[in-house]
Amino acid sequence: MIPQDEFRALALSLPEATEGSHFETADFRVRNKIFATLRESDGRAVVKLTPDEQRLMAETMGGLLAPIPGGWGHKGWTRLDLDMASPEEALHVLTTAWRNAAPKKLHALLPAP
Repeated sequence: MIPQDEFRALALSLPEATEGSHFETADFRVRNKIFATLRESDGRAVVKLTPDEQRLMAETMGGLLAPIPGGWGHKGWTRLDLDMASPEEALHVLTTAWRNAAPKKLHALLPAP
C-alpha cells in the first residue's frame, strides 16, 4: 500500500515535475504535460501509459493497473491501485508515465528502465 502523500512525493521527485490541479484533482506535469493525476477524495491515481505499456503492465503487475473506462483508457490512461501498490511499483509506473510526457532531451535525467 502506498499512501497518497507518498505517491505525491514520488511523482514530484521526477525531474521538472510540478503539481497543479484540474476538475478537483491534483495533476502532475512535466513541461506542462500531465503524466499522472491523484483524486484525493477517493485516492484514485491515474497515469499516462501507451496502450502497449498499459496491456503489458496490467498483465504483469498482478491487478495493480486497469484502463480507465472509455476513450481515455483506450489511449493508455490507466488507474493505479494505491491500496495494492508498493512504493517501488508506483515509482516504476510513474517513471514510465513521466517518460511518456517528458521531452526526449529530459530522458537523460533518469536512468534507463
